[in-house]
Parts: sequence; structure tokens; C-alpha cells
Amino acid sequence: MSGDKVEKLPRKRYEKELLRLQTELVRLQEWVRAEGARLVVVFEGRDAAGKGGTIKRVTEHLNPRVARIAALPKPTERQRTQWYFQRYVEHLPAAGEIVLFDRSWYNRAGVEHVMGFCSKEEYQLFLRHCPIFERMLVEDGILLRKYWFSVSDEEQQERFRRRLEDPLRRWKLSPMDLESLTRWEDYSRAKDEMMVHTDISEAPWYVVESDDKRRARLNMIAHLLGSVPYQDVPPPALDLPERPESTGYRRTPRDLQNYVPDHSADL
Repeated sequence: MSGDKVEKLPRKRYEKELLRLQTELVRLQEWVRAEGARLVVVFEGRDAAGKGGTIKRVTEHLNPRVARIAALPKPTERQRTQWYFQRYVEHLPAAGEIVLFDRSWYNRAGVEHVMGFCSKEEYQLFLRHCPIFERMLVEDGILLRKYWFSVSDEEQQERFRRRLEDPLRRWKLSPMDLESLTRWEDYSRAKDEMMVHTDISEAPWYVVESDDKRRARLNMIAHLLGSVPYQDVPPPALDLPERPESTGYRRTPRDLQNYVPDHSADL
């Protein structure tokens, strides 16, 4: 739970290495597209552990038509009657795609179990079915990577406090997030039980220490890149064409169009 304070990585070193890794992520993306690979990355962990910020850095320079984020809302009444994994299957990648799950089917092993949103029978069934489900994905050729973001109780509480005071991040907090502070040990036991059943050789869990968000982002991205056997894909040869001579086009008079007011002029 508690531990020594982690020294924060200096910003300049962080930004330099992040840019290098993001450049490699673009190379990975092009390999996925060219090879028709299917890559699934699962992001799990405690609230405020840094999952969202890491996902943002992973996708920052990627093509949204290739790499997309799956952040599912709570299930509808109809989805509650389906096979549990069904609504997640709909978001799995086709050939040449990357899908990042901002929380995933592991909701059942965490918040649903701890908060009593599923029955004990549903929970036990999940623990039995999940390894089978993931083996099916891997055997079908999907590259599956699972990351658990670990944060100390003191750091989580401090991040919650900062979110509560920041109007730009206040939306990230919910009553359920705050309740997780009072259920720290319950979530810890649930995580341990989940790992026992789902840390399988075909799809192992990788823990990301995230008390320092900068280190966590670099470590996770570097590990992902090192775990996929991607190669350079030569880009197509492109030449910028010369602009052709004008054929007499005249722009529509400005007073016939509606323009956004120049807000910047008042700054």
C-alpha cells in the first residue's frame, strides 16, 4: 500500500524520451496496418492511477482510423441479458487495427464485484471464463497486452484532491471514485484474486508502477513496443505537385459569409 516517495522524472528528460517512443509507436502502427495485425491493449488499475493520461500519450500521434479507444459506458438493460463478454467482442480490432481498452471486461473482477453490481455466481463464472476467452483471442492471432496501473493509497488520495479542486478535471471524479478510498483493501483483495485466475502465460499481466505518471507512461509504452515484433514499413513515395495556373476563379465576397468573431484580438 504505502511506500517511499518516488522521485519525479525531470520534465525535459521525460518529454525527449516520450517523443522518441511516440515516433516508434507510429512505426508500430504502420506495421500493424501493413501486416494486417490485430493489437489489443487493456488498461486496468485503480481510479486515478494514470490510465487515461497514458492512453492519451499513446494515441497522440496515431491515426484514429487505425488506433481507437474503447471506453464503454455502463451496460444497457439489453446488454445485461447478453453473454458478459459480448459487448466487448464488438469492439475487438479487425485486420490492421489497434484497440486500446480504457477499462475492459475486467470491470466484473473489480468494481462490479466490490460494489455488488454482479452476483457471486456471475463473478465466479467470470473468473473461470476469462482465461478461456483470452486464450481464444490469442489463438485466433490477436496480440493481447494487459497492463495494471498500480498507485499507492497516499498518491491516489492526493490526485483525487487535486481533481476536486481543478475545474478542468472535476468531471473525472464520481461518487464511486471517492468511495474507492474507503474500500482500498476490498479492491486490493479483488485485484489479487483476479491476478491468480487471469495471469496466464498466453496473456500475462504487466504491472506499471504509477506514483510518478511520467515514469509510468514511458515504462508502459517502452514495454509495449518491446513486446511486439514490428518492423519498419517503407512509406509510399509522395511528391508534392505544383499548383496549377489559375483559371479565373474569384472568391465569394466576404460580406456574404458568416465569420467567427476575432476573440483573439481582445486578448
